[in-house]
Parts: sequence; C-alpha cells; structure tokens
Amino acid sequence: MTTAFERRDLIRELVDQQERVTVAALAERFGVTGTSIRRDLHLIEEQGRLKRVHGGAVAMPRSLRLGVNVAKARKHLPEKRRIAAAAAALVAPGNVVLFDSGTTVAQTAAQIARGLRVTNAITAVTHSLLVIEEIGAWPEMQLVCLGGLYLPDYQAFVGPQTLTSLRELSADIVFLGCDGLTVEQGITTPHVLVAEVGAMMASRARRVVALADSSKLGRSGFTPIIPLNSVDLLITDDAADPENVARIRKAGCEVLLA
Repeated sequence: MTTAFERRDLIRELVDQQERVTVAALAERFGVTGTSIRRDLHLIEEQGRLKRVHGGAVAMPRSLRLGVNVAKARKHLPEKRRIAAAAAALVAPGNVVLFDSGTTVAQTAAQIARGLRVTNAITAVTHSLLVIEEIGAWPEMQLVCLGGLYLPDYQAFVGPQTLTSLRELSADIVFLGCDGLTVEQGITTPHVLVAEVGAMMASRARRVVALADSSKLGRSGFTPIIPLNSVDLLITDDAADPENVARIRKAGCEVLLA
C-alpha cells in the first residue's frame, strides 16, 4: 500500500498526464476515502500543481506552473548565490562535473568561471533542464545531457534511461541538491526517482558536494538520497545553526559556510 507522500506523487503524475482527475476515481484507485483524496488535492493545490474543481481537480496551465518554479528559485536567493559561488570555485580545468537538479545547483552552473566556458575546459553532465539551459547558452561548451522521463516539478529527467547513462560515466565532482539534511537521514528529496538519480551520480563521482541553504539543515525530507557519510563536503550559508553544523562535522562531513 502506498504512503500518503507516494500517493500525492502519483496524483501529480496523473494530473499531468490526464489534465483532469476525479475524487471518486482516485479514491477507488488508491483504496482510500474521498476525504483523504480531497486533503491530498488541497495540499497539491497549495504547491501550485493543480486547481481543485467540483468533484476533482484539473491541471494548472503550464505558464502558471513555471511561475511556481520561478518562486522556488527566488527563495533564499542571496544565500543560494553565495553557496553556488563557493561551489563553482571548486571546479578545475579538465574536470568532469555532474550537475544534479535543483535551483542552487543551477546557480552553480551559472557561476562557473568564464575561463572554463571554452571547448574542452570541463565536461558538464546533467539531467537538469535548468542546467542544460544555462550551459547550453555558453559560447562554447562540452555538455552531456541525460535523457529519461521528464518531471515538470523538478525540471529534470529521471528513470531507468537516466540511470543507465550514468552507470557508464566517471566524474571528478558532483554537485547534489536536496530539500533537507540531517545527521540521521543524510540528504533527502521529496521524490523517489530524483533520489535514485542523485544516488547514482554520487556513486560515479570522486568528490561529492551537497548544496543546501541553512533553512534545510535539520529538516528531514521524504526519501534519502545518500547518507551523510557519503558526502565529502557540505556548502551552506553562514546563517546555519552552529549546533547543526557541529553535529554534521562530528559525523565526518566537511562543512563550508558561504
């Protein structure tokens, strides 16, 4: 039986595919009450992913959904820019760099030094549409785009095709995004398929760098990407709670405050 979190993920996918869903059909499909489904639809509507109507819900217009992603990108923007600048400074000529999904990771791509934006300076590999759009606009680039199932919420490609492509690659460094980080659970994300890609990226890189603004520290998300002992470096902002930072460092993870 699916959990409430998993059920909401599936409802989001159904709305994307069908553009309209009904409470009765969803209740029958998932074996729960109409009250539970209406609660799910209310929570998903708050995320900007659908609009509730009598008896069910309909998909939001694409332009409005893109507005939700823009709002995410603007949240904690000064902190994200500082984190991204510190991350981008780690990239050296000749590196193969894996870019995960997420707005802070996309900011990192945007802050790569101009001297590295030339042919054969670095090789960038990503499943993130935001990163593809950023690096694809460079005058010269060596960019490997990973295909797969597209998730509009994350503006990223996931699934078996993405994982198969990653298995054939080796990288010097990976920049991982997340929605939460705790000593107990490691770095987390709301979506299982996004977690799978992040974990595979981490396994293919010699250095694993997690990017998380201070609001995410101490917060445990839905599903783990990798445990904290698999992260070489966490870059966060200088507003991070000192106790949280001390616990993370004690667990063996280097922390850089930007």
